[in-house]
Amino acid sequence: MTATLPQVLTLVAAEDGALEPAIVAEVTAALNDLGGNTADPVWLAERRAADIGFSGTSPEMTAAVRTRLAGRSIDLHAQPAAGRKKRLLLADMDSTIVTTETLDELAAFVGIKAEIAAITARAMNGELDFETALKERVGRLAGLTETTLEQAYADVELSAGAETMVRTMAAAGARCVLVSGGFRYFTTRVASRAGFHDDYANDFIIEAGKLTGAVRLPILTKDVKLQTLNAEASTLAISPDMAMAIGDGANDLPMIQAAGLGIAYRGKPVVAEAAPARIDFGDLTTALFFQGYTRAEFVGG
Repeated sequence: MTATLPQVLTLVAAEDGALEPAIVAEVTAALNDLGGNTADPVWLAERRAADIGFSGTSPEMTAAVRTRLAGRSIDLHAQPAAGRKKRLLLADMDSTIVTTETLDELAAFVGIKAEIAAITARAMNGELDFETALKERVGRLAGLTETTLEQAYADVELSAGAETMVRTMAAAGARCVLVSGGFRYFTTRVASRAGFHDDYANDFIIEAGKLTGAVRLPILTKDVKLQTLNAEASTLAISPDMAMAIGDGANDLPMIQAAGLGIAYRGKPVVAEAAPARIDFGDLTTALFFQGYTRAEFVGG
């Protein structure tokens, strides 16, 4: 069939050339077997990403296709075809837009990275109260100098596809906001580097050029991330359905679940299980394919 259908399933391989036409045909047949009509596939990037229009119920189709593709490095998401390209992006920073947890990397300068990373991991999986865990970790970093912050930032790397994701959405007219439970020393620099319009994060308290071990209040928590999503959407006079939110930790989950396209990027188990969409294998350009962007529309990649 060639008629426009109400739902679309997007398949994205982790690597170029890995999405064979035979795989797309297999998935199309599976959708038909589940009782849905399907349209001819539309390639967003040859042998990398494809859309399949279908009729049916998105969650049920997603679960069935995910089971069918188990063991293959292919991300997928089914959603209504209308309104796919979002007008607002909210993204977490640590382990999402950048490859590391910046507090963990700071802790390496005082030889306690393993201890701090263990606390971070538990907080990001929802096992610890985020605010309490943040205060504890920062307290252990008291005495670090601003020079150390500079050294830590010098090692920060953007995640694969991060800049392309942000700059492509910005070029298409979306407002792009970095919202982090980390610290503005890093977010302001990362936001500028990746092409975000604005950033929100916490602040270290620094006196005489050194971290005091305290955090300026109020602390940016999961609730504040959700409030930021709603406030930004209100300012743009759009509903949260027209927003995309992406992150990896438990403190990202409320905004991920509230957004029209909420994505767990290499998410912690509690997040991957509860997020409407997930990227387990590919880079961040997968989020563009989920919105229906073609590779020819990418900016900076």
